[in-house]
Amino acid sequence: MADNSIEVKGLYKIFGPHGEKYIDAVKGGMSKDELNVKHGHVLGLKDININMPSAKIQVIMGLSGSGKSTMIRHINRLIEPTVGEVIYQGEDICKMSKADLQQFRRHKTAMVFQKFALLPHRTVIDNTLFGIELQGVSRGESEERAKHWLKRVGLDGYEDYYPNQLSGGMQQRVGLARALTNDADILLMDEAFSALDPLIRMDMQSILLELQDELHKTIVFITHDLDEALRLGDRIAILRDGAVIQQGTGQEIVLHPADAYISDFVKEVNRGRVIKVDTIMGSGSAKSDLTIESGSSLENAAKMMTESEISAVNVVGANGNLGHVTMKTVIDAMVTPATS
Repeated sequence: MADNSIEVKGLYKIFGPHGEKYIDAVKGGMSKDELNVKHGHVLGLKDININMPSAKIQVIMGLSGSGKSTMIRHINRLIEPTVGEVIYQGEDICKMSKADLQQFRRHKTAMVFQKFALLPHRTVIDNTLFGIELQGVSRGESEERAKHWLKRVGLDGYEDYYPNQLSGGMQQRVGLARALTNDADILLMDEAFSALDPLIRMDMQSILLELQDELHKTIVFITHDLDEALRLGDRIAILRDGAVIQQGTGQEIVLHPADAYISDFVKEVNRGRVIKVDTIMGSGSAKSDLTIESGSSLENAAKMMTESEISAVNVVGANGNLGHVTMKTVIDAMVTPATS
């Protein structure tokens, strides 16, 4: 399998006519507010270093103004960096020629937007074909691919509808089908589900996870919602004021928040759904015939023990027994520690 990882190295973005002039000042500690007040420039990103794994979902999250959408737009260079590199397969996207960048955008990346970005005068099938048309694929082949992905996202039979005839959730399915029809290695999703109602949003998350199990795309997913980040992300990076505050797996962030800011984010999280039995299991076997698969959530372990009316369960993997968890250790781990 090709390595479709993305490495962001020392990335800075200062918005304004002379951004490069103030890089040294920002590196020296000038704050975002000070840069704006003194020089009329806006700090968008500050020394971003993220290794986005191949064939995984990398979530970039933060509140409004944190820099997450600015970050994702550097990957396909919709925004030019002030300083820094974005490396893909050994090449710096930030240094690509116009022709190479055009090919990279057409063949290697696809983007799904928050506001759907559908063309109102084009039908569902023609909207789905929009990106692949630019690749020079024949109409017959491109239609076949488009219909396949429309069916996969649950829109079989809607090919001739127009966007204004669809619900918000259905419109976003068209956007996802369009991105998948392009068959790009990298899928960029900027607040893709944020405009949807909660139930539809959960449904779209499930569809994305099901497709990812099959396709193994490198997905960069932007969100301001921690629950969404924890559900989707293999890796999560949390931004504040243009800088990465913490990055790691969902478990790492929930169990070991880097500072009070992150602690405030994670304090209401359902830890039972995030933390896995492997993280808290003890060594050896318990006196129990009940087993649970490695990678299962604490919530599932607690449910299994409650229904079976036992106090311990063995954790098993491909090579047999890995350890065990007890009801007490599960409950203790599910409780958010009190903050001082």
